[in-house]
Amino acid sequence: MNIDEASKIILKPYITEKTFAMVENEQKICFIVAADAAKPKIVQAVKTLYNETVLDVNTAKTVYGKKAFVKFESIDKARDLATKIGML
Repeated sequence: MNIDEASKIILKPYITEKTFAMVENEQKICFIVAADAAKPKIVQAVKTLYNETVLDVNTAKTVYGKKAFVKFESIDKARDLATKIGML
């Protein structure tokens, strides 16, 4: 997967108080993703864009679009990525 394809899957981080707390408490970051994005494609896109290993992905369709809750190996990795993308 190249960066252009990954950018079409991962649209932007979704930042609220609840998702902000998820970084510290559950080592997860929430992204708004393409409506047709499958979990394996989301994992590949995160690996391509941010060079991080993903443990698990949960998705939910909402009024804001499709959300992907991406779980990382450790709180430190989640916190570092959240800082890099401007969440923290």
